[in-house]
Amino acid sequence: MSIDWITVAAQIANFLVLIWLLKRFLYRPILDGIDAREAEIKARMQEAAEAEAVAKTTEASYRAQIEAMHAAQSDVSERLRQEAEAERDTLLAEAHARMDQERKSWQAHLTEEGQKYSIKLHRAGAGALLSLTRKALMDLADDTLEGRMAHHLIAQIKPMISDIERASGPATEAVFTSHAALPEAAQTALGAEFQAAFPNVTLAFLTDPDQAPGLVLRMGGAQVAWTVDSYLDGLDAVMQDHLSTGADLKAHPNEA
Repeated sequence: MSIDWITVAAQIANFLVLIWLLKRFLYRPILDGIDAREAEIKARMQEAAEAEAVAKTTEASYRAQIEAMHAAQSDVSERLRQEAEAERDTLLAEAHARMDQERKSWQAHLTEEGQKYSIKLHRAGAGALLSLTRKALMDLADDTLEGRMAHHLIAQIKPMISDIERASGPATEAVFTSHAALPEAAQTALGAEFQAAFPNVTLAFLTDPDQAPGLVLRMGGAQVAWTVDSYLDGLDAVMQDHLSTGADLKAHPNEA
C-alpha cells in the first residue's frame, strides 16, 4: 500500500487550519473568559479582604467605644453611688441632729414643766404655811406679845428717824395703834424713845381690834407698821423671790 503524500499533506494542512480555527475562535474566547473570571474573582476577593479589614477596624473602633462607654458608665455609676451615699449620710446626720435637738427640747420642756410644778407645789405649801402661821400668831397674840414687839421697836426707830421725818412732813401729832392695849412699861419706854427722836411731836396710843397684832405708827404722811402681817408679808416676798428664781429656800438671820 502506497502513501499519498499529497493527501497526507492536505490532511495535515487541514488539521493545522482546524487547530488554528479552534484556537482563534474557540479556545481564545474561553481562555479570555476564564482569565476575566479569575481577574473578577481576584478583584472580589481583594474587595472582600479590604471589606474584612474595614470591618475589623470598625469592630475594633466599636469595641473601643463600647469599652469607653462601659468605663464612663462605671464612672457615672460610681459617682452616682458616692453622691447617693453622701446624700444619705447628710440626711442621716440631719435626722440625727433634728432628733437630738427635739430630744433636748423635750427634756428642757420636761425640766421646765417639772420646775413649774415644783414651784407651784412650793408656793402652795408656802401659802398654806403662811396661812397657818398667821392664824397661829393671831390666836396666840396678846398684850405680852405686843409689849415685846414694842420693846423690839425701840431699837428699830433710830435708823429710821430721817426717813420718818421726810415722809411725815411738818406733823405735830403721832399715834401708835396696837391690836390690844400695850403694857404701861412698854408705852413709857416707847414714848421716851420716840420723844427723844421727835421732841416737838405729841404721841398717843390707841387700840384697834381689827388690826393685826403689832404696832402701827402714823405721823403726818408717814406710816410704819411692825405687825404680824408685815412680818409675814416680808416672809412671803422672800419665799416668792426664791421660788421665782428657782433658788432653795434658806433661812437668813437678817430676814426676820
